Amino acid sequence: MGSEENKGKSGLKVLKSGEVLFQDGAHADSLFIIQKGQLRLYKPKGKGFVELAVLRSGEVIGEMAYFDDGDGSRKRSCAASAMVETEVIEISFAAFGKTMNSLNPWFKTIINTLASRLRKTNSKIKELESNSTSFSYGSGKVGGGYEFLKPSDSLKILSTLYLVFKTHGEMDERGVVIHRKTIDLYTEEVYSIQEAKLDAVLFLLKELGWIEIVDDQDKMPKLYVCKKVEYLKNLFIFYSTEKHLNENKKMKISQNCEVLLDKILQYEPNNPIVEVAHLKKIDEFEKPMTRFSQRYVLNPIIDEFKERNLPISPEYLEDARTIGITGELVIQEGKVLIEIDFPKLQKMYPIIKFSGMINRLNREKAET
Repeated sequence: MGSEENKGKSGLKVLKSGEVLFQDGAHADSLFIIQKGQLRLYKPKGKGFVELAVLRSGEVIGEMAYFDDGDGSRKRSCAASAMVETEVIEISFAAFGKTMNSLNPWFKTIINTLASRLRKTNSKIKELESNSTSFSYGSGKVGGGYEFLKPSDSLKILSTLYLVFKTHGEMDERGVVIHRKTIDLYTEEVYSIQEAKLDAVLFLLKELGWIEIVDDQDKMPKLYVCKKVEYLKNLFIFYSTEKHLNENKKMKISQNCEVLLDKILQYEPNNPIVEVAHLKKIDEFEKPMTRFSQRYVLNPIIDEFKERNLPISPEYLEDARTIGITGELVIQEGKVLIEIDFPKLQKMYPIIKFSGMINRLNREKAET
């Protein structure tokens, strides 16, 4: 990892997304200035961890260890990892100490006093955030598993983002544009949303291609362009509805089912279609008695998965059947046929995709 190599030396370091800059409790002999990107600060807790903060370009990290009292065995008070590809300037404590020693004694006293007060304040904040960590009790056992983004968190963040983009966003050829400071005004000052959770959701929306982050007039990545504002609305309506359902009625789509649905959407324009046989007709308009008026041939998709040695079969679509996207699965003359409510699939798939990403994010953090 970045901090484990060339200890005590100064220079530029480039971190890949997810790469750890330093671990909690590791020996500290340098501080860092973020040149580009974002770093997440977190504290391990049980099988998961507690998010502490997100730092961005121009901010300093790791400097507090320099002011630790004692025998010089400085330790990191938390862990730090890159959220995206990040560039940091490392400054060794030896080099920083030379600069400190050259300062007027009064300035040194002021800096040391401020550092001491800041450390005490940070300790209080970390204690409060640690005590408010989210855990899932679905298993009926206390502490049944760490859950970083609960459905209520997603609901609050998505509804706030939709409100901010609709109310304050400016439309141009790229989409609806808003500055990060406006988002922070609502999420931090009005709704008290944790910054780490907000950034996690924004990162997922960016991965989906619904939001793009571009430079503002100061050449800083602070402008957020939303290309799918209505998707935000559909997502928070979904989470609001799910909130009031019994656990057995909530949407549960496996990752394999999600992969199959995604592939069906990709194949749809060229997928051979077989009309459903023996549909009963009613009234003069001859409307079918079921919304499933066609069956789709899954053979091309099944063959592709076999060629790639992926253990995904049509049976995984049973999850989609529970929410009314697919209907009967039959085999006829060597063809695997599935009934699909295609308009519903097209509307629901963005929700399925986002929900799946949230579930995988929670598992990833719980296993860290």
